[in-house]
Amino acid sequence: MSLSAAQVVVVGSFNVDHVWHCEALPRAGETLTGSYASGPGGKGFNQATACVRSGASTVFICALGDDPGGQLARGLAARDGIDLRAEAAEAPTGTAGIHVDRAGSNTIVIGPGANGVLSAEFVARQAEAIATARIVLAQLESPVDSVLEAMRLARAAGIRTILNPAPANAPSTRELLAVADILTPNETELAALLARHAGETVDPAQVAALDDARLHRLCRMLLPRGTAVVTLGAAGAFVSHREDKCRGDELSHYRVPAFEAKTIDTTGAGDAFNGALASSLASTANRVFADHVRFAAHYAALSTEHEGAAASMPRLSAAGLG
Repeated sequence: MSLSAAQVVVVGSFNVDHVWHCEALPRAGETLTGSYASGPGGKGFNQATACVRSGASTVFICALGDDPGGQLARGLAARDGIDLRAEAAEAPTGTAGIHVDRAGSNTIVIGPGANGVLSAEFVARQAEAIATARIVLAQLESPVDSVLEAMRLARAAGIRTILNPAPANAPSTRELLAVADILTPNETELAALLARHAGETVDPAQVAALDDARLHRLCRMLLPRGTAVVTLGAAGAFVSHREDKCRGDELSHYRVPAFEAKTIDTTGAGDAFNGALASSLASTANRVFADHVRFAAHYAALSTEHEGAAASMPRLSAAGLG
C-alpha cells in the first residue's frame, strides 16, 4: 500500500480473543459449561478491520509479541490488505477472555501484554503515514502518551482525529480530549468521562433516556470545540456538534435510530461503528455528518449478526452497503 492510499490510520491494540458462549454470564463462584472459540480482537484491530472492510485503505499501528498471537495478527492483516506497522515487544501479544450469553451480551477481561508497551517513539516514526491520512482513529487500550502522540501529529498535519474513549476504566486526560475532533463514547464511557473531567455524576443506564438538551450540554462540557457521538446500543446514537460547526448538519444535536438486526453477538459492535464511521468520513467527504453516522450504525448492526470480534466485521460488498 502506498502512503498516499492511507485514508485511515488506526492506532491501537491487537488481542487474541478467547471466547466462551454460555446460556447466562457467570456469577461470582459459579462454574458453567459452554462452547469455546478463539480468534482475533483488540479494539484497535477490530476497528482497523472494520475500516478496511467498509471501504477505506487502512494503516494499523500497534505492538506485538514474538509469538503465535503476533504471527496471527500479521497474517490476518496481510489477508485483509491492512498496512501493519507493529512495534516488536518483549511482552506477549495481548489477550482477552470473553463470555457471551444467549442474548448476545458479553463480559470481557483484557491481558494487555504488548499493547501496554506501545511507545510514543514508535508512533512518532509513523509520522509520514499519519500526515498522509484523512482520518486518524485511536482508542485507549494503548498507553495514553502513544495515543496522544498520534493525535498531535495528526492535528499538526491538519488531519481529522477520532478518539474512541474505550474501555471506560482506561485513563484519559483533558489534553487528550483537546486534540480529538470527534469523540465516540458509549453510555458507560460518557459517564466515566463526565465524572473524571466535568465533576458530573450520570447513571450510564439512564443516558439514553436523558432529554436531548441535557445530553447536548453534557457533551459540550467534555468537548466544547468538537463533535461527540454517543453510541446508545439499541437506542441508536446521539450526535452533539459545536453550535457553529455542525459538519453539514442542519441541527447542532439529534438522534440517529439503531438499525434492526438478528443479533447473536454484540462483541465488537462499538468497534464496528467506529471503524465504519472513520471509513465513511475518509472515503465520502461530501456527505453531511448524519449520513456518516447512519452508515456506521447500519454497519455496526450487521456486525452483531456474526460471532466474534474482528471476524464479525462485514465486508462492504457482502453487507449491501454503499
